[in-house]
Amino acid sequence: MIVLDACGVGELPDAAEYGDSGAATIPNVARELNGLKMPHCERMGLGNIVEIMGIRPAAPTAACWGKMAEKSSGKDSTSGHWEIAGVILEKAFPVYPHGFPSGLVMEFERQARVKCIGNIAASGTEIIKELGERHIKTGEIILYTSADSVFQLAAHEEIFPLERLYEICRIAREMLTREDAVGRVIARPFAGSPGNFTRTVNRRDFSLLPPSDTALDKLLKAGIATVGIGKIGDLYAHRGLSREVKASNNNEVMTRIIAELGITGQGLIMANLVDFDMLWGHRNDTASFGKGLENFDRRLEELLPHLNQTDLLIITADHGCDPTLKNSTDHTREYVPLLACSKDIKSGKNLGTRETFADIGTTIGEIFDLDCHFPGKSFLKDIVESIH
Repeated sequence: MIVLDACGVGELPDAAEYGDSGAATIPNVARELNGLKMPHCERMGLGNIVEIMGIRPAAPTAACWGKMAEKSSGKDSTSGHWEIAGVILEKAFPVYPHGFPSGLVMEFERQARVKCIGNIAASGTEIIKELGERHIKTGEIILYTSADSVFQLAAHEEIFPLERLYEICRIAREMLTREDAVGRVIARPFAGSPGNFTRTVNRRDFSLLPPSDTALDKLLKAGIATVGIGKIGDLYAHRGLSREVKASNNNEVMTRIIAELGITGQGLIMANLVDFDMLWGHRNDTASFGKGLENFDRRLEELLPHLNQTDLLIITADHGCDPTLKNSTDHTREYVPLLACSKDIKSGKNLGTRETFADIGTTIGEIFDLDCHFPGKSFLKDIVESIH
């Protein structure tokens, strides 16, 4: 399963309640760039899901195709991934567009024995540019958030040893419960000198635990391999995975998937392509977003021959992050694409508009004959009918 982080295909009926009217990440990117060239996704049926400039509807399709609505409240990466794996949240994770309450910050400072600066919603690269020099001089730690449900702590690696930074993140994670239970506490180490600060590869996420077993947990308990590539481990609080494979960008993720297909026999390989969200969606970089989509299609061409006859490939997303909405750098409340591909599919079925991302978790449960009851509806029958 490949999750194209932030690659939505159109606003959900309640999008206006989230300030996301008009959001349609992939279609709007295609329109802004006068079309996308994604021939392999086109053959699978991406252009059958919704009108996308440059990507024509296919007949027949090489995959079953449809779109899914998010039933959980909010539009966070964590809640989106949890729902994909069968866990629906009734209450959205809290966000802090104006910074965290002073009482909460003071208590964190007391427990962690630090002083904080910042405490605003900001770009990670911009806030270290603005406050990095002061941090070096005073030792005060940079606290910031974003449009997501995150409590982020940035520190220079020569001022704050990594283990000390991770320690205070664990303190924050233990503190942030109940109404302040943010989805993730994130350690954001950086290096360099004023005017030339860069974030390092030593980021670490401290996520909430899912409130109940996900499909990954159920698979692992049944003795079935579960491999998380890229951001997956962080989003599931490193639970339910038999192995984690690190990858720092989309291209590395695709390379690791191809390698993993030669290692893992029966089981689930789940990967997240984070660049769409982290590098391009939040920064309103439409051109790079479009190039990233086209590059994914090229890497998909490399991946497909490595699938065995009995393998199933699912491609989806966790939310939108429409870079064409210039008044916002936030995630967007959108339908996500659903493509389910097997080498034996000659003409895929229309899976329609699914009521919840959890349909994937339910389908996985049926594929592996798990004794579990997730809140979605399986589409395995449609895949089997497309094969036979």
